[in-house]
Amino acid sequence: MNKSDLINAMAAEAQMSKADAKKALDAFVTSVTNAMKAGEKVSLVGFGTFSVSERAERTGINPSTKATITIPAKKVAKFKAGAELAAAVE
Repeated sequence: MNKSDLINAMAAEAQMSKADAKKALDAFVTSVTNAMKAGEKVSLVGFGTFSVSERAERTGINPSTKATITIPAKKVAKFKAGAELAAAVE
């Protein structure tokens, strides 16, 4: 499912126009992104939790030259499915 498929499904489920569904989805994505940029967790009970995790600096190998390289530390986005979502997928 891509973004336009999701917008169509949201519009049908909520009985709203596709334009309103797009605005709602864009607002949701923007709100979650801004919260995660600020280092906050976003928890939707039953659905899941969006969070930011920090990866430490580590050593890797360049596959073409076999030279050792240092991979810098960085922050990554994580999602952990909630119990209801996990049960629905099984």
